Amino acid sequence: MASTVDDSMPARIPKDCPDDVRDVLYTAWSHDLSDLKKILKTRDDASKAQDPTTGETPLHAAIRACGVREPSTRKDDENAASEDEDDEDDGPVGEAKETMEALFNAGAIWNDVDSNNETPGCVALRLGRKGLYRLCVDAGFRAELLLAVLDEYEELPSEEEDAGDDDAEEEKTDANDQDEELAGVETHASEQVEAAAANARFFPPDADEKNIMSQDYLKSNLTYDGDKLLDADLNGVMMAWETDIMEKSVQALLPGQATGKRILNIGFGMGIIDGMFAARNPAKHHIIEAHPAVLEHIAKPESKFGAKWEESGPEPGAFKVHKGRWQDVVPTLMDEGEVYDAIYFDTFGEDYSELRRFFTDMIPGILDFEGRFSFFNGLGADRQVCYDVYRHVLEVHTEEAGLDIEWNVHDVDMGQLDAAGKGDWEGVRRRYWTLKKYWLPTLTNMG
Repeated sequence: MASTVDDSMPARIPKDCPDDVRDVLYTAWSHDLSDLKKILKTRDDASKAQDPTTGETPLHAAIRACGVREPSTRKDDENAASEDEDDEDDGPVGEAKETMEALFNAGAIWNDVDSNNETPGCVALRLGRKGLYRLCVDAGFRAELLLAVLDEYEELPSEEEDAGDDDAEEEKTDANDQDEELAGVETHASEQVEAAAANARFFPPDADEKNIMSQDYLKSNLTYDGDKLLDADLNGVMMAWETDIMEKSVQALLPGQATGKRILNIGFGMGIIDGMFAARNPAKHHIIEAHPAVLEHIAKPESKFGAKWEESGPEPGAFKVHKGRWQDVVPTLMDEGEVYDAIYFDTFGEDYSELRRFFTDMIPGILDFEGRFSFFNGLGADRQVCYDVYRHVLEVHTEEAGLDIEWNVHDVDMGQLDAAGKGDWEGVRRRYWTLKKYWLPTLTNMG
């Protein structure tokens, strides 16, 4: 497939590139491992060098130098590699792998973006270099796990401030031991954090995009606009194109058209999945919703989930909308002994750490042993490499939480989703989905 991006060296490493950046990029591009290692030894930040105009990093350069992978012309040969197999390790690709490994070992950032809004993994995928792409995914996986460990470690002191003097001294000793064990973790993870300051000269295309925080979202105005729910900044909170994903999620949570189940949904939004749950005649159907505008929408006389719906339950409290953040509501449900057969999680304005907190701390207390849990898997869904990284991170963290995770892969109809500002994205600030495949997770208790 021909590329519409100019991947030539003059385009990516322009004449006005600073000398100290140019030599690193040229060395990475030529896969000169010997000279690259010398540079990395003498300059601490060489692995994170970035052209201030094109955003080219040594990782981008090492991958881009391999060019587009051409389709195999030996289809009649039984021993020929298929299109789905890895790149060959000899020649430029093998040299690129060695170059990339040296850069990653020196602290190169796996998800830096260039002026085309491409990470190194995005470039590898576009060029058909699957082996190089997997190196980027593996590096991202390691980095995200390390950052998660560091985040957990930094939280420990605040959780133990009330301990007695003796306990505090013992904990201080333990913390010192952990300091030594995690020294390497902290070093690599801090490099990820410091990268933004080091690369301040280059501003990625989405530099003006602000992060959506839960507390800001809950204070924002929402608009129900036919097939979409938008916040005040025109971010898509929920959209009708997700309906097919919701249908498949219900099938995974309630296989075989199961009825009479106890269901909990966190995040009502447009009520798409709750309508599907209601059609299964549940014995219990609880909804947790925090946004005042959504709660107001639910309370309207024409709503299918207002007061009349709550009164129609098989017994008092069986059908109920719980008002508030799940962080506050779920502990109360646990105290009341509520247990569910199917739980779905789809919040807005929360990062991965909150999802992890939910399935680690809450699921054990509210999911029946034979129950099922799922969530809207949009983690990193604006680019394939991030989506793949988070999938692997999830597999590790769910196992740590005592959960088995099963993936079902489904096609996504991209007919109205393939261009920003057009089709289903018309009037929406940012495409939060760009992928042709949806990896649907179903989690169950181990054993």
